[in-house]
Amino acid sequence: MKTKEILPLSEAVTHLLEECRMVLPGIQALFGFQLIAVFNSTFREKLSSTEQYFHLAAIGLVAIAVALVMAPAAFHRQTSPQAATQDFITIASRLLLLSMLPLMLGISFDFYLIARLILNQPLLSLLLSIVLFTLFATLWFLVPRLKFLQKIIRGRG
Repeated sequence: MKTKEILPLSEAVTHLLEECRMVLPGIQALFGFQLIAVFNSTFREKLSSTEQYFHLAAIGLVAIAVALVMAPAAFHRQTSPQAATQDFITIASRLLLLSMLPLMLGISFDFYLIARLILNQPLLSLLLSIVLFTLFATLWFLVPRLKFLQKIIRGRG
């Protein structure tokens, strides 16, 4: 039988802030590439104005994800830098989880646009984007909850 170790609040806060710091560079790199794409001639030549707005929406979604991932550190620094509280862990965890939704939407939107440019088949590109979105949703939200539900069903939760 597996045992679960409960971390002291200070360690839990440290782990949570480290998770945010680990995710942030990847999101920022994606955001940078999204911004650069607009200055490429292919962007104006091969994407319709609707698709260009779609890219703008993807950039906006990734920017929202950046803001949500950075929020826990800003919140902690301004409210209680010398304290580790359960309230902070709850708020920061929710912000980090909330950031995943706009991130997976933004990635899926841009994946659609890239697939559309490469494949030149809008319907197939849309289908592939939906598959990618479903993969993110399954790995990030469904799988962790299934494991949690299995524990409850077995009486170990």
